[in-house]
Amino acid sequence: MSEADCLFCRIVAGEIPAEIVYETDRTLAFRDVNPQAPTHVLVIPRDHYRDAAALAAADHGLADEVIKAAHAVAQREGVAEAGYRLVFNTGPEAGQTVFHVHGHVIGGRSLRWPPG
Repeated sequence: MSEADCLFCRIVAGEIPAEIVYETDRTLAFRDVNPQAPTHVLVIPRDHYRDAAALAAADHGLADEVIKAAHAVAQREGVAEAGYRLVFNTGPEAGQTVFHVHGHVIGGRSLRWPPG
């Protein structure tokens, strides 16, 4: 399942280059082109789901796989022990700009609260 004009679907298809840091059969993780911390990696399902709500409604364990992939990225990037932030923006008012669900794995520096 993909959307022809979706940036992240095009990355999954290999049409747009990205620095891939981790992948499984159903997930893909790549560096954010506008990093907000030393570690800033996006983790996506290979299939297209508009946002976290759509992914949760899919109800087939994929949300769990995305979160497990995010943790694997944090471990590989060396931020798991010190701490990292996992963010899913859902909808325009939350700051979602690419409408293919993606989790931001952010770490490598002290992160403040509230975030935005």
